[in-house]
Amino acid sequence: MDLIIGGIYQGKLDFAKEKYALCDDAIFDCAGKSEIEFSKKCINNCGEFALCAVREGKNSIEYFKEHRAEWQGSVIIFRDIFCGVVPIEKEERLWREEAGRLLSYLSDNAESVTRLFCGIPERIK
Repeated sequence: MDLIIGGIYQGKLDFAKEKYALCDDAIFDCAGKSEIEFSKKCINNCGEFALCAVREGKNSIEYFKEHRAEWQGSVIIFRDIFCGVVPIEKEERLWREEAGRLLSYLSDNAESVTRLFCGIPERIK
């Protein structure tokens, strides 16, 4: 699995499309979804899945562990939400914590980790 991280509007999806020759049909967007379609090559907005997990009382890491064989060859895109002021809203703080734990798990299990900043990729693993 290859993991791509970076802030909002940093070009993560465009980078993934170009690097891995992905068409739109190969991309699953996690925004607003509590189940992931692992049959797609690319899992976009994986941090949004963590938000759904918080809202539904699920453990996002356990979900990924249960489906480990299904995402091994994937490209996973994760938005960095960890810098800046800690949110006041409890749900947003829980989301940030859950997303951080999930990202750490995925980073540990990734073949490569690339961080994008201003559209510039930096391989960190």
